[in-house]
Amino acid sequence: MLFNSFEFIFVFLPIVVIGYFILNKYWTTPGKVWLVIASFVFYGWWNPIYVLLLITSIISNYTIGIYISKAVQKDKRKLFLSIGLIINIGILGYFKYYDFFIENINFVFQTDFNLLHIILPLAISFYTFQQIAYLVDMYRNEVKENSFLNYVLFISFFPQLIAGPIVQHKEVMEQYLNMTKKSMNWENISKGLFIFSIGLFKKVAIADTFAVWVNQGFSQTDSLTFFDSWITTLSYTFQLYFDFSGYTDMAIGIALLFNIYLPINFNSPYKARTIREFWQRWHITLSKFLGKYIYIPLGGNRFSNRRTYLNLFLVFTISGLWHGAEWTFITWGGSMHGIALIINRAWYKAGFKMNAILAWFITFNFINITRVFFRSPDFSTALSILGTMFGFRGFGMPQQLLTKFNMNWLDNQIYTYQLTEDMWLTILYLLAAFIVTIFLKNSVEITRSLKPNPLYSLYAAILFIYSTLHLYQVTEFIYFNF
Repeated sequence: MLFNSFEFIFVFLPIVVIGYFILNKYWTTPGKVWLVIASFVFYGWWNPIYVLLLITSIISNYTIGIYISKAVQKDKRKLFLSIGLIINIGILGYFKYYDFFIENINFVFQTDFNLLHIILPLAISFYTFQQIAYLVDMYRNEVKENSFLNYVLFISFFPQLIAGPIVQHKEVMEQYLNMTKKSMNWENISKGLFIFSIGLFKKVAIADTFAVWVNQGFSQTDSLTFFDSWITTLSYTFQLYFDFSGYTDMAIGIALLFNIYLPINFNSPYKARTIREFWQRWHITLSKFLGKYIYIPLGGNRFSNRRTYLNLFLVFTISGLWHGAEWTFITWGGSMHGIALIINRAWYKAGFKMNAILAWFITFNFINITRVFFRSPDFSTALSILGTMFGFRGFGMPQQLLTKFNMNWLDNQIYTYQLTEDMWLTILYLLAAFIVTIFLKNSVEITRSLKPNPLYSLYAAILFIYSTLHLYQVTEFIYFNF
C-alpha cells in the first residue's frame, strides 16, 4: 500500500485514525494494539510473507535488548550487543548483499557460485538501522522505557516504517506514553493534513513529472547531447528531492494525525554551501545515525587528521552500500561524497574561505553530477552521461533554443530537441523547482508557523484535490528500493 494511492488515502487511513481514537476513549492499550495491527496490514500489503520477517526481527531484537539491560558485567553486555549486531547485519547482508558479494567473488576468482536472486524485503534497511540504534542505546543505558507493546509500535509504526525518517527510541517513546496525546487534537490534525497535502503534491505533480523525463534520458544515454544530458541529470536531482521529501512530508503529516511528532528529515538541502552542510540538511536522520553509531565509535575527529579522514571515508562508503548493493552506490558514497567531505574539512582547517554564491554553485553542481552514479544502473551508463555533460561529444544545442534567442550562429551540432514532448515546459519545471528549493520556505518551516485559517485550508485543499485527480498511475517512492 502506498501513501499516494486511493485505497490508502480514502479507506485505510481514515479507518485507522477513527478506530485509534475511538479505542483510546476506553483504554490506551487497545489503541496501541490497533496501530500495530494496522501497521502490519500496511506492511503486508506488498508481500504478506515478509511480515513474518519483520515480526521475527522485532522479537529477536527486543529479547536481546532485555538481555543487555539485565546483564551487570560490561563484558556480558558487550557480548549480547555483539550478538544483536551480528544478527541484524547478517539478515540485512543475506537479503540485500548476498548476490552482490557472490557476483564479485565469481568475478575475482573466476568461480561459478549460483546467485539466489533474492527479492529485497521492503524497508529492511530502515527498520534494521532503527533496531541497531535501539540495541546500542540499550547498551549505553539510554533506554528508559521498554515495554514490548511500545517497542513493537516504535519499530512498526506505519508512517515511518517503509522509508523513514529513521527514528531513535527516545524521540518517540515519551510521546507514546503521554496520555495527553490519546485524544484528537484538531490543530495537529489540520497541520498533519496540510503537510500531507504538500507531500502528496510533491510526489504526484512534481516528482512523477520529472520521472518521465529522467527515464527517457537514462534510457537513451548513447544518443544524449550536451544539452539533453544536463536536462536529464537536473531533472533527476529534483525528482529525487521531491520524491523523498514528499514521502517524508506525508509520513510526518500522517504521524501528526495520531499526535506523534516525527523528526525532521529535510531542511532545504539545496541551499547548502558546503557538502558538510548538505548532509546536515539532506536525509538528516540517516546522517545522525551514521554520526552517532558509526563515525563517533570509530573515533570521530578525536585523533589525528589522517584518522578523521579515514573515518569520514569509511562512514560514507557504508552510506553508499546502505543505499544499494552496487559499486555505483559505493563510488557515490565513499569515493565521491566521502572524499568531498575530507576536502571540505581540510579546506576549512587550512583557513581558506570562498564566496558564498560560488560555494553554493560548486556544492549544487557536485551533488547533481554525483547523482549520475546514484541513478545509473552501471558504470558504463554513468560514464557515458558524464562524458556528454562535460562536452566530450560536443556542445550540441537544440534548434528551438537557438532560434528563440537568435543564436543560430552557433552551428556546432544543432539538432531538433526530442528528449521530452515540450522542451519549454521542461525548462519551466526546472526553473520552478530551482526557485522552490533555493528561495522559498520548505514545508516544515511553513507547517511550524502555520495558524489554521481558511486561506491555508484552501491552499491545502487545492493541492490535495489536484493530486488525487492526477493519480492516474500510482508509482512507488524511489527510496523504497533502498
